[in-house]
Amino acid sequence: MSQVETQQSIAPVERRVDAMEAALHERGMEPRAFIEEFEHLAEEEWVPRNGARVVAKAWSDPAYRQRLLDNGREAVGELGIAMPRHHRHLVVLENTATIHNVICCTLCSCTAFSLIGLPPGWYKDLEYRARVVRQSRTVLKELGLDLSADVGIRVWDTTADTRYIVLPMQPPATVGWAVEELVALVTKDSMIGAARLAGT
Repeated sequence: MSQVETQQSIAPVERRVDAMEAALHERGMEPRAFIEEFEHLAEEEWVPRNGARVVAKAWSDPAYRQRLLDNGREAVGELGIAMPRHHRHLVVLENTATIHNVICCTLCSCTAFSLIGLPPGWYKDLEYRARVVRQSRTVLKELGLDLSADVGIRVWDTTADTRYIVLPMQPPATVGWAVEELVALVTKDSMIGAARLAGT
């Protein structure tokens, strides 16, 4: 059978999903409840606002910031944010005027999703995953972040049990703002390291 014939014989994804659900039903399993629970988590609980709360707290509370850098997983737990059991380590990467951190997952598209939400499409793209490690400055520029030559870039690759989140620099004009005002400034891309916040 040719490659074209093989591709034409593969059922569309919707039919394959239906077939999998039917097979699970036949074995007494109920996939719909799991799917609904996952959709709830992804849409209602795994949201970038969680990470933004962590960042805003770190900006406004130096003692918390130090605990966050020392043990990220424990520190986010202080804010009532749970991480999956297999995310055994959360490493918080602090950006400075001379060091910019960016995260990726060269194997698939893992992130600290309970903090920053599900990964954006470009993060999952094979080209980003392959190139950001070797051509980080170029890739970031293509994403809209043009860093000067005197800023060093560090790329961090997610592992099976370690997740990363970037602590972006706080815009100087926002020092002294209320935490809720700070939360509104923080973006998903800034917590991945693909963007800097305005004013930094």
